Amino acid sequence: MSISNYSRRIVSKDSLGMTLSLPMTRREILRVGFFSTAGLLFAGKSLLRAAEPSATAVAAAPAPGPAPAPMKGKAKSVIQVFLWGGMSHNDTWDPKPDAGYDYMGDFRKAIPTNVDGIQIGELFPNLAKQADKYSLIRSLTHRNNGHETAAYLIQTAHAPGERLAYPSIGAVFALFKGADYKGLIPPYVVLTQPQGRFSEEGFLGPLYKPFATGGDPNAARFEVEGVVAKGITYERQKARSALRDDLDTMGMVMNGSNQLAVSADARKQAYELILGQARGVFDLSQEKDDLRNKYGRNTFGQSCLAARRMVEAGVPYIVINSPGWDTHSNHFATMRRQGPQLDQGVAMLLQDLHDHGLLDSTIVWCSGEFGRTPKVDWQPPWNGGRNHHGEVFTALVAGGGFKGGHVVGASDARAEEVKDRPVYPVDLLGSIYTLAGIDSTAKLAHPMGAEARVLPTAEEGAKSAGLLKEIM
Repeated sequence: MSISNYSRRIVSKDSLGMTLSLPMTRREILRVGFFSTAGLLFAGKSLLRAAEPSATAVAAAPAPGPAPAPMKGKAKSVIQVFLWGGMSHNDTWDPKPDAGYDYMGDFRKAIPTNVDGIQIGELFPNLAKQADKYSLIRSLTHRNNGHETAAYLIQTAHAPGERLAYPSIGAVFALFKGADYKGLIPPYVVLTQPQGRFSEEGFLGPLYKPFATGGDPNAARFEVEGVVAKGITYERQKARSALRDDLDTMGMVMNGSNQLAVSADARKQAYELILGQARGVFDLSQEKDDLRNKYGRNTFGQSCLAARRMVEAGVPYIVINSPGWDTHSNHFATMRRQGPQLDQGVAMLLQDLHDHGLLDSTIVWCSGEFGRTPKVDWQPPWNGGRNHHGEVFTALVAGGGFKGGHVVGASDARAEEVKDRPVYPVDLLGSIYTLAGIDSTAKLAHPMGAEARVLPTAEEGAKSAGLLKEIM
């Protein structure tokens, strides 16, 4: 969702047709971007409140109370690398070199890492050197093979098919962490395109929808939607701002108006987002070429670098959405192209966060919505493809309180089923919430007044084998 679209979503309807009232605070206005002086003047009192935003689910009716205060947690930010389409686990971080050609295809080697006893796929030599910084969960499971439903499970831990969609983990972070976050960049950012409607705000309402940057961080100029105007230089933008101030005759005539004072302050800070230090977060040219090259001069690698810069700016939740992993056909050719980019980008992200003293306070987790079938489909039209596989798959977790150099759980000899220590979405997300100081049992304000919590309970049918205490 672009900043420019926030203003059009003040009133919305949920999936059942209920009108949702969405009061906005001053900081939320600033995240919208530009509002004219006259527009702010007549927008209504709710748009001009000077109070700081409360961490509430604004879509609720009647108005909810504040969200529970966050618990003490080590993680201040999260970077989620979402491999949209589902990445093959046995070609990447759970190799089975003895399974044979029909299961391993072109990638029949496992390479050692810098941690004794841990091996990963041959396409990941850079991550092999960083294994002391991350742990691998090789027994993640939910047994769902639909893209959207599996993505919903891995993003919310709630079962698909309920009356209303629950908020994604990023939206939950925006809710609980937004009150303490002082930046102008929205608290939930996606680089560069959202990965689908089940990664969004659910019933919390549009204010918790992710801000999708658009643009390409690998371009000569990262044109972030609503922040960096396409085809207009920064100097021209500054000149427009100065001209606007000169022509603001209404402000001159009505000098002393409290509403105009709030309007002017909001506009000033909105320009700071577009022209000032906040805009600079997205200016990757400020980084040395050598560092940018180490991340990889491609969209994914530069997205990883942009994510590190957003962590420095204090953004609570950042998603790097990496599409193209739905490899039903020509799987091995796709892996030869995308695997090295993933390897280079994530490995450098971990190293760079560590070098900046940020890894201890930043969770990095990487997975798709499911894995891919271990047995290769050689028949036409697939010609060496892998299909959807939610029975078992792998996630990488690092930083923010997660220990490095460990493996949690195991798949069987062909990576087809969980062999040891299943890990369910509730367990993974619950561990992330715990490390970030978010109470996963906290109630969420529901637009229909129903009881709703951050994570589902066993009474609601949620499967759980417990938090990842082995690596926390």
